[in-house]
Amino acid sequence: MSRMTLTQYLIEQQRDLNQITGNLRLLLEVVARAVKAISVNVGKGAIAGVLGEAGTDNVQGEAQKRLDVVANEILLLSNEWGGHLAAMASEEMPLPYAIPNRYPRGEYLLLFDPLDGSSNIDVNISVGTIFSVLHCPEGIEPNEKAFLQAGTQQLVAGYALYGPQTILVLTLGNGVVSFTLDREFGTWVLTNPAMRIPEETREYAINASNSRFWDPAIRRYIDEVIAGREGPRGRDFNMRWVGSMVGDVHRLLTRGGIFMYPRDKRDPSKPGRLRLLYEANPMSFIIEQAGGASSTGHGRILEVEPTELHQRIPVILGSSREVERVVRYYTEAA
Repeated sequence: MSRMTLTQYLIEQQRDLNQITGNLRLLLEVVARAVKAISVNVGKGAIAGVLGEAGTDNVQGEAQKRLDVVANEILLLSNEWGGHLAAMASEEMPLPYAIPNRYPRGEYLLLFDPLDGSSNIDVNISVGTIFSVLHCPEGIEPNEKAFLQAGTQQLVAGYALYGPQTILVLTLGNGVVSFTLDREFGTWVLTNPAMRIPEETREYAINASNSRFWDPAIRRYIDEVIAGREGPRGRDFNMRWVGSMVGDVHRLLTRGGIFMYPRDKRDPSKPGRLRLLYEANPMSFIIEQAGGASSTGHGRILEVEPTELHQRIPVILGSSREVERVVRYYTEAA
């Protein structure tokens, strides 16, 4: 029995459901091809000479891995010439990337974290790519201001997970689907047409090494789940932490859970660890479309109005009942 490919799925969304335009479909196919190229480089590792430090820092002052730079270049060069984009923005670059004048300019904006979890590369643990698509507002040059749109304005969000299989998860605003890369034929095959996250869970993901810096609401929640069957929750929980947002979110999408990277007291100048535009917004869009919830602890992430391109934000997302519980604890603590 033949299975639906990504191209077939996108054409159906365009032609039969009028969910996307032809230009947006073509853009997503280019992004998917770029993801395949990144997957090849991740898979080759030391053979391709892409492991180790790049010797440079990104805009946040973080040391870049060689594969960070490679993945960023692949996404830029794959998407600059197609005529679908007005500009691109990357977690690895201080300013938006303008489409060169020799190429036509389109109506969309592409944002991406080219290689999420890159600290895991050298130890062969799953990493990924996160991306998001916005309309370029009419009458605005595709500069930084054009990208400062709330997450509710996203047209598409997705991520690729480079693990034992390469998986592409995608939402067009009408549910969440996932595709698996058939490496033999180079084809994306639809393997889950309706991803849904369970409302309840017994798993949580958080970097416990930061516990001494947590807010009281997070400390209360974690204390309760650690207490297990004998505690107020009346059941045992497991903690899982990959250290790659893509890996952790994909696990909770598959079998339920809550992911937390809350604000803490380590550095008062940083309201959170994760980037709003490149990580929090795309993942929140996906989670909500799969039936989950996302919050900063004080409000819905997708409703946050960005003020800068590399803005950081607290992130709590996953199974809806668990997220609602954490938000309630913040309210009670206030």
